[in-house]
Amino acid sequence: MAYQATDERGSSAAPSGFQALLGRFKGPAVAFGWTIVSVGLFALIWEFLWLVGLADPKLLPPPHVFMGNIGEQAQYFNTAQRWQIGADPTAGPTPYEAVAITVFSSTMRVLSGLTLAAIISISVGIAIRYWKMVENLTLPTITLLAPVSPVAWLPVAIFLFGIGNAPAIFMVFIALFFTMTLATITQIDSVNVNYLNVARTMGASKRQIYTRVILPAILPGLLIVLRLNLFGAWMVVLIAEATGVGYGLGQVIMLARNTFNPGLVFFTIVLIGLLGFFFDFGLRMAQRRLLYWLPKGAGSLA
Repeated sequence: MAYQATDERGSSAAPSGFQALLGRFKGPAVAFGWTIVSVGLFALIWEFLWLVGLADPKLLPPPHVFMGNIGEQAQYFNTAQRWQIGADPTAGPTPYEAVAITVFSSTMRVLSGLTLAAIISISVGIAIRYWKMVENLTLPTITLLAPVSPVAWLPVAIFLFGIGNAPAIFMVFIALFFTMTLATITQIDSVNVNYLNVARTMGASKRQIYTRVILPAILPGLLIVLRLNLFGAWMVVLIAEATGVGYGLGQVIMLARNTFNPGLVFFTIVLIGLLGFFFDFGLRMAQRRLLYWLPKGAGSLA
């Protein structure tokens, strides 16, 4: 009887383990499926409008047109060679290698600017609330410069750094720094007072309150702000690249505009959309790992 009971427990445990594994992948699989359905529906509507003649293929080519000739679109990505006077347009990397180089260049500019802005803005925001003197010296200037459009900083970036990666990274940094600093201050001010009172009652120092109470409390909101600013970072870096501060996806879009190539425009837009989607997905996964103390679905956007 004892042997049978053990066997029954073992047989019943196997399905539960399998169901747990199945449940772990069920959520992401369902979300991915709905993503495919959503994008597919959008593409089908676009194709239908083209089929009935409501979408001009010369201005709004359907997805099967600009995604069906990837090799032809990819040849326009060799911007590093094309802009050199007297250079052979066929020289340098292959079209697919040129796409990879261009995507990598824009991505590194976004990630570099985003990382610098996140680290410095969070540090400055905490310092403003930690030291009164820092608040008096910096907060008025930050509040004054926060409403300035990032595009207005473009001449400053070129004056300071010339042409290359540095001005594009600076543009991303300056577009995010002020808003993320103010967001950090707002998050600190909104921390539950009861948490602070309990920490003081237990004898925590000011430094311990900031590192062990306030910082964990503001992390969920800051990560949401970081995810939202990721999309803003892509907008800014495209503007910077389009003005010629470095080859990248923004410069390819400008080339498409100057040569009246709608297919290349939409092909590049698809690349940018995919990059933004996967980076947002990566940040969501990192957010779940970092905020392990929060219940599932809390402290997240979508």
